[in-house]
Amino acid sequence: MNDWHIVCDFDGTITPTDVIDNVLQRFAGPEWETIEQQWLDGHIGSRECLSRQLALIKATPAELLAYFDTVEIDPDFPDFVDHVLGLGASLEVVSDGIEQGIARILSRNYVTLLPIIANRLRQVDQNSWRIDFPHTSDACRAASGNCKCKSTPRNKRVLVIGDGKSDMCVSATADFVFAKGSLAQYCQAHDIPHMRFDSFAELPALLAQLPQGMAANATHFTSDTQELFHHV
Repeated sequence: MNDWHIVCDFDGTITPTDVIDNVLQRFAGPEWETIEQQWLDGHIGSRECLSRQLALIKATPAELLAYFDTVEIDPDFPDFVDHVLGLGASLEVVSDGIEQGIARILSRNYVTLLPIIANRLRQVDQNSWRIDFPHTSDACRAASGNCKCKSTPRNKRVLVIGDGKSDMCVSATADFVFAKGSLAQYCQAHDIPHMRFDSFAELPALLAQLPQGMAANATHFTSDTQELFHHV
């Protein structure tokens, strides 16, 4: 698999819940939900959504770190990482979430040295915060804080692993998608070659079923391949 690059989402994919939503529920006023709905309805991009939401947080660094230390991940993710790296594939965690939280959560679960491409939390004062977007793009069609399409190399086939709205744009240009949640529904509705999954324990077997011999960044499959891999 050394010609494959894996773009793996974090919130709701590696973790069973959305870390940022949980932070907002704990440390922000209820108006964050109105902003969230504007994003879900497509009225604003995630960059604007996150900027407005994170400005609502009132928490000390110790309080945020204490929450991050409670977050669980899919228990089979560490073994999956070892498996794909052993096969020669490259893997990056690419998230519209918070880089510092992701790094701390993965490290606590013995997943280290993986590249993490995500937004960065910045402290404004003792308990106020803002979010920076080092991986945004003015050309991003989804107006995302982290433009996931920027993380896809041109010289490798791209496998996206994700669960939701922030993964939809990059999934449309990927060679293949492992999807759960609303991303699986999106792939089904838009005829994007994919396989559904619920746990990383399933993925080594699914990796073995990936179509072989595709040209890099191929976007077209035969009808037989599409039928086989459009799992519901």
